[in-house]
Formats: sequence, structure tokens, C-alpha cells
Amino acid sequence: MSVFSLTKTRFKEGVWEGLLVAKTKEAPAPDIVVTLNDQTVPGVVLADTGQAGRWAVEVPVPKDAIGDGVQTFLILDAHSDIVLDSFTLIAGEVLGDDIRAEVELLRAELDMLKRAFRRHCLETM
Repeated sequence: MSVFSLTKTRFKEGVWEGLLVAKTKEAPAPDIVVTLNDQTVPGVVLADTGQAGRWAVEVPVPKDAIGDGVQTFLILDAHSDIVLDSFTLIAGEVLGDDIRAEVELLRAELDMLKRAFRRHCLETM
């Protein structure tokens, strides 16, 4: 069990952001490591928020991580090697199997059928 908890605050413009909070205000600054496919992600920023036991975390998504497939980033407490949080990017062909993509396809087909049915009703009157 880690002495820190990490909560996502937003993910915007290729940067995942979160708030790291220590269980005790006297806790020393953490050492955060982010990995993707067992490789360390460069450019991770841990900034002091001005409040004891709280730090802002910024994880830039590397350009080479953006592409077809599923990419899972692990945010670890380097001292205890415990996963504090994770986030996943899904893109490309993999989405064909995703239920959300299937629902969007069904909605588009339903809209097409509704237009065709309405046109048919108008023409047969």
C-alpha cells in the first residue's frame, strides 16, 4: 500500500494531469515513474502545489505512443513500485471491436433507414 493517492484532474492536448496527495502532510516528495510497454516515459513533471503533501503530476504522451492499438500507461511510486494510477489510449483498427464504435455504426445505419423510410412514405402517397 502506497502512502500516496493519485487522482486524475484532466487529460488535454496530449498531457495527462493529476493530483498526488500524501496520506500524511509530513511525507517526503515522491519519486514518480511512468511506464509504457516497460519503458520509462520521459518528461514527467512533479510540481509542488504550495500545500503540504500535495503535488501536481503531468505526464506527456509521447508521439510514438499514438497509433493503432491499445497503449496503457502505468504511473508508479518508484520507492515502493506500487501502481498509483493508469490511463489507456485506444486508437485505430482496434476500435472496430469496441462496443462504442458498434453503437455509433448502428445509429448511423438507423438514421439512414429512417430517411429512406420517410422518402418512401412521401413517394407512395
